[in-house]
Amino acid sequence: QVQLVESGGGLVQPGGSLRLSCAASGSIFSTMGWYRQAPGKERELVATFTSGGSTIYANSVKGRFTISRDNAKLTVWLQMNSLKPEDTAVYYCKAVTIVGRSHWGQGTQVTVSS
Repeated sequence: QVQLVESGGGLVQPGGSLRLSCAASGSIFSTMGWYRQAPGKERELVATFTSGGSTIYANSVKGRFTISRDNAKLTVWLQMNSLKPEDTAVYYCKAVTIVGRSHWGQGTQVTVSS
């Protein structure tokens, strides 16, 4: 049974930093990444590893967010710096198994506000 456990969300002031983590278990994964969904908006890609090991970032977070992972490729982190109010959203971890099945974490709230 695939499980994705996220942690690290919270309330932070503009300009601050947060680090999200996602621990996966129960399968072998080809890709893992982070998405977010703000109120009234569609879920969007934030950052992800591709199956080839490269990274893709949303233009809105380039230079501020960094995705990383452990060697076993079962944990991914999202370091978020210089946070802005528009980064406020529920952040979801997504993992895709080697047979192409997608799994989502439960989501963690990130609120950027003074």
